[in-house]
Amino acid sequence: MAQSITPFLWFDSQAEEATNYYLSVFADSELLNIVRYGEAGPGAPGTVMTTEFRLNDQTFVALNGGPHYQFSPATSFVINCDTQEEVDHYWEKLSEGGEPNQCGWTTDKFGVTWQIVPRILLELMADPDREKANRVTQAMLQMTKIEIPLLQAAYTGE
Repeated sequence: MAQSITPFLWFDSQAEEATNYYLSVFADSELLNIVRYGEAGPGAPGTVMTTEFRLNDQTFVALNGGPHYQFSPATSFVINCDTQEEVDHYWEKLSEGGEPNQCGWTTDKFGVTWQIVPRILLELMADPDREKANRVTQAMLQMTKIEIPLLQAAYTGE
């Protein structure tokens, strides 16, 4: 039985603004649908209730649900990157107006938390040579944005 899971993001009133922002950050993205509130509410008739959009083959729904709930870093989205250029792009865009955190985590200007992780980080941390893996882990713990050359230097002991 095929099942899909769609992240559902609750915004106060910025669902459309956030959607447009995310569409500008991810090259492989698409707006799929906008649903507006009708006379039954609870939002003002004609205002955006939900947006549905796709980022890198992952569908999301954003809701203008009011100020009842806030985002938390306890839930985050991981962007797996192949190159430093990808890391730099997503870090620059998603950190802008937000709050950069340790180890490749950043909270964007809407309060959504992202982990911008080069794939090589997990490979190096999983190395059976625990000394090498530990050096990589220690290097990563000193970073905000992950720097692949610094990980590689830690791995080789340079």
